[in-house]
Amino acid sequence: MNRAALFDVDGTLADTNHLHVTCWWEALRQAGHDVAMHDIHRAIGLPGEDLLAHLLGEDRDTDEDDSLTSAHDTLYGTYFDRLPALDSAAELLRELDRRGWRVVLVTSAQQAELDALRRAVDADDAIAATASSDDVSEGKPAPDPVHHALGLVDAPARGAVFVGDTVWDMKAATRAGVACVGLLCGGIPRADLEEAGAGAVYRDPADLLARLDDSPFGP
Repeated sequence: MNRAALFDVDGTLADTNHLHVTCWWEALRQAGHDVAMHDIHRAIGLPGEDLLAHLLGEDRDTDEDDSLTSAHDTLYGTYFDRLPALDSAAELLRELDRRGWRVVLVTSAQQAELDALRRAVDADDAIAATASSDDVSEGKPAPDPVHHALGLVDAPARGAVFVGDTVWDMKAATRAGVACVGLLCGGIPRADLEEAGAGAVYRDPADLLARLDDSPFGP
C-alpha cells in the first residue's frame, strides 16, 4: 500500500506567502480596492477566484476577477527567479522519499508559478506528482485537490499525511480524511491551525525534519 506525503508549497516549502500578500494588495489597490494586508494574508492559499470572493464578497463585480488575477500574476512573476525555499525543505522531501513515502505537491499555483516554486525548492527527484486547483472543480478548502493527489499515487486517505501552513490546507485534508500537520512558517497561529484540523504543528520544514520520527510520519 502506497503511503502519500502531501505538501502544500507556498508558505510550507517556499517562503512566499508575504510576497503573495504584497502582490494581491497592489493588484487590489490599482483597481481601487482598499483591503488590509492582514485580511489578504488570511486568504492566501485559496484559489484566485475564491480569494477574491473571500476578500471582496460574493456580490462583487466578478468581471474584475480576471484583471485582478492577471495583475497579481504579473507582479508575482517578477519574483520567479528568486523565490526563497524554506530551510531544509528539499531535505525533508528527500528523506520522506527515502523512507518510502510518495511525495505529492498539492497547490493552488498555476503551472508557470508551480515551475518557479519547484525550481526554488529543488527536490524534483523526490516528488512523485503534483496536483493543482486546475485539476479539480473546487480548490481548497474543498477536499477535491487532496482526493486527486491521492489518486495520482494510488494511495488511500488512511495513512496519508498532509503538510500545510493555512487553515484552508487543514480543512481540505480533514475533509478528505487525511491526517494534518501544520507549519507556522506561513504566519498563521498555531491555535488557528489546530482548530482547522492540525493534529501536530511544527515551526517549519527544518523543525519537522528534526522531529520526523516522533511526527505523524514516524514509524
